[in-house]
Amino acid sequence: MKKILNSLFALIIVSIGFTSCEDISDRVILNENVEATTELIVVETTPIVLLEANQDIIALNTNWAEPDYGFNAAPTYKVLVDLATGDFSNAATIDVGDDLEKSFSTLELNSIALGLGAEADMASDLSIKLQGFVGGQLLINSDAKTINVTPYSSILDLSTTWGVVGSAANDWGATPDLPFFTTSESGVLVAYVTLIDGEIKFRENNDWANNYGDTGVDGTLEAGGDNIKVNPGSYKILFNLNDLTYTIEEFTIGIVGSAYNEWGATPDYALTYDPYSDQFRGIVKLEDGEMKFRLNNEWTTAYGAGSAGFLDTSGGNIATTAGRYIVTVNLNDLSYSLDPIENIWGLVGSAYNDWGTTPDAIFTRDWSQPNDDIWVLNNVTLLDGEYKFRANEAWALNYGDTGADGTLDNGGDNIVSVAGTYSFVLDFTDPDNPTYTIN
Repeated sequence: MKKILNSLFALIIVSIGFTSCEDISDRVILNENVEATTELIVVETTPIVLLEANQDIIALNTNWAEPDYGFNAAPTYKVLVDLATGDFSNAATIDVGDDLEKSFSTLELNSIALGLGAEADMASDLSIKLQGFVGGQLLINSDAKTINVTPYSSILDLSTTWGVVGSAANDWGATPDLPFFTTSESGVLVAYVTLIDGEIKFRENNDWANNYGDTGVDGTLEAGGDNIKVNPGSYKILFNLNDLTYTIEEFTIGIVGSAYNEWGATPDYALTYDPYSDQFRGIVKLEDGEMKFRLNNEWTTAYGAGSAGFLDTSGGNIATTAGRYIVTVNLNDLSYSLDPIENIWGLVGSAYNDWGTTPDAIFTRDWSQPNDDIWVLNNVTLLDGEYKFRANEAWALNYGDTGADGTLDNGGDNIVSVAGTYSFVLDFTDPDNPTYTIN
């Protein structure tokens, strides 16, 4: 009789492990009321106001009693967080293994809230719930609890009032000056710029009232001094306001490899500086293959894969899978990431590239925003003609403007262009009613 009972017990367990049904009520389980034997407990009372100064401090603690499955189960758990207005279909999901608790640091909870679309410095209601699994099957799907959270902006602002102006930069002010940003050293500013053959100076507030040049070409700046001659190239410029000195050195950090340019057969893909995160970023299409990061299109300084998520000058090649990515490199701690992205937006038309005979003008993300819904394209020169916006330099997804009302229409009418230099913003914050603006 004992052998029969043991066999029956084993058969029930196997039936749980192999059932493919997602409805809890349809599963064969030993304790049909297992979900009622536990609940998600939120320890803190809300509202919770998050502060950047406390980013390493625990902001939220949750726990739950070990459920009564009716047998010796080996469960795993997930905690899901969504906006209170959501249905958990796009929730942040945190795997907690077989633990019976989950604590959120201030930084983690802040990142989750912003990632879900909560606005910085504004209170938002979030829903949080527990899911429990045995043998890959969902057995516990708890009622949601509501927490009120005020996140902080995780965006840095390293902007300054200073910029680079000149025939080599912006035709002596025909467009805004190329910006300087603050550094970790007080009074020392940095600019990452691409210049043409010509001359430059440094000035404040896009105005000539306060400007510096270099009389004598000795690396020391003088108010109203001589123009500084430069050759074409990409540069890092350090401007020291403390002693009025400056340095200019060649600088790019780019992607090289079979994944992008056959290990240098064409120029590396250059990342651009993002002052809102103090990192270098790029949005790029990669192929199946391998890659590294290197400075100035040369092998003198090159970075490969070190420990997980970090670069090392002695690291190996980084394997890639074909796709489109947001690539980020932090030169402060040598961390990096390759985050897949579905669409890269571009401008195409008779006003720019004869409807695709040359590459589209490619937008980049607005890094000052905590989401991926806003894209920008600055200082693109258009001809008299027409244009549209399209994804991935293909026509499968393209937007025009039927009615010329500033709202983007999928497959809509071409947009008429008058020759000139323009900047564009694509706003997909409302995916059903995307918009664009022109400056």
